[in-house]
Amino acid sequence: MTGTIPKATTKSWAGLAVLVLPLLLITIDGTVLILGLPAISAELRPTGVEQLWMIDIYSLVLAGLLVAMSTVGDRFGRRRNLLIGAVAFSIASVAGALATEPWMLIAARALLGVGGAIMMPSTLSLVRNMFLDRQQRRYAMALWAAMASVGAAVGPILGGWVIETFSWQAAFLMNIPVMLLLLIVGPLLLPESRNPALHRIDVLSVVLSFVGMIGVVLAIKTLTGGKDIVLGLAALVVGVVGVVLFVRRQLRLPTPLMDVRMFKVRYFRGAVVADLLSIFAMVGALVALIQHLQLVLGLNPLQASIWLIPQAFFAATAAFLAAVLVKRILPAYVISAGLLISAVGFGLTIFLTPTSSPVLIAAALALVSLGAGIGLALSNDIIMSSVPPERAGQAAATSETAYEIGTTLGTAVLGGVLVAWYTRTVSAGTDAFDLEAGLAERVSSTMAEALLVAAEIGGESGAAILDIAQTAFTDAITVTGIAGAGVMVVTAIWALVTLRGAAAHADLAAEHADDH
Repeated sequence: MTGTIPKATTKSWAGLAVLVLPLLLITIDGTVLILGLPAISAELRPTGVEQLWMIDIYSLVLAGLLVAMSTVGDRFGRRRNLLIGAVAFSIASVAGALATEPWMLIAARALLGVGGAIMMPSTLSLVRNMFLDRQQRRYAMALWAAMASVGAAVGPILGGWVIETFSWQAAFLMNIPVMLLLLIVGPLLLPESRNPALHRIDVLSVVLSFVGMIGVVLAIKTLTGGKDIVLGLAALVVGVVGVVLFVRRQLRLPTPLMDVRMFKVRYFRGAVVADLLSIFAMVGALVALIQHLQLVLGLNPLQASIWLIPQAFFAATAAFLAAVLVKRILPAYVISAGLLISAVGFGLTIFLTPTSSPVLIAAALALVSLGAGIGLALSNDIIMSSVPPERAGQAAATSETAYEIGTTLGTAVLGGVLVAWYTRTVSAGTDAFDLEAGLAERVSSTMAEALLVAAEIGGESGAAILDIAQTAFTDAITVTGIAGAGVMVVTAIWALVTLRGAAAHADLAAEHADDH
């Protein structure tokens, strides 16, 4: 039977090269604007709330629409969906660059999220349908996962360089050439594919999936920030109710928007969780350790980006290393080993001090990215190989929703641990200085504010406050690293148990045909 499976052609590999370009931009756009906020604030004068929405609206809309847009692509054509998304992404990029008011930039970022949600499931589901041979598909998935990992790692590097060299508007305009290339060569290199069994789109399911996902993601962001508990709890209730109603409706529909029965397949659900927690680790480590480079060691964005290059390299190569290893070792063992490598990377933070060399941080980030990259590559392959080709869009949406939630959790949960421990420690350390209430609150709020307060006070007192804040922040990173290591160890055990028996060369969808 294996000999009858058609091999991918040169055209297929060229098409894959085209597919990974929009994926790279979609993941980059999640973080590229962070370093541009000071310049944007100086020009557009947004409020604090508007600044948060400029960053958060992209991931909220992207996560909320992934499931719905995957089914639209399955129904009307995945290549067509990809090209429509490219048009929307291009229009949004131009709108963002031309924004003269905060609301205009927020709207542009929301439209970017729509374009990304239309394109992202199509990239992965087209890979599933273009590469039917399992071994070739594994390498194709490795490239796809490498680009996803590189996008998360390179976003701050590219953002720092583009914004400092040109302007914040350039961070939007850099999307245009790639989207134009996709629109020109996509129809020539990418085959059209769809699920012929889908005859209609259930509008209520679209609404429920959107409300549920946005509610859950917004709740995570809000509750871990600890500033608006009422909004966070309300979003959580709405999100959970939306998700529950969505699942119940899918179980009753003859042609569901998402076939939630896919989660009955052990390999599928095991890989989805491993996928989510792998990106959780990578993004969480990036958020914490970049701040140490800039706020404690005093590096500017470009200097800090140099020490992120090893992380980007290992994130890119990990997927290909994984594809080679599974030729001899079962995926469950390779994924678990990768997650334990990430745990070691987090564990290196116990050696961190306020005067540590950036080499230690670069090593920690490199190990976390290497292990997480291995996990992402193989978990994506298992997710897509666990379902038949006609359900590729739904599987892709599930994988990418896990990616977005993992990104949100990595930022919110590990970032929340970092802030909470810093606030607790620095407050205790600065009590002896009898600071004014306003200054004390600023010092304990963020490390960035502590730097400003120390400079305002000056002299020995300012130097002492700075030392306390830097020590507290370093201790907070160590605690965050220990928490991250613990999550990775638990995830490694999860992967070993749920993915045991999954062979790299087997047709996993055929093995579990009765479960779908």
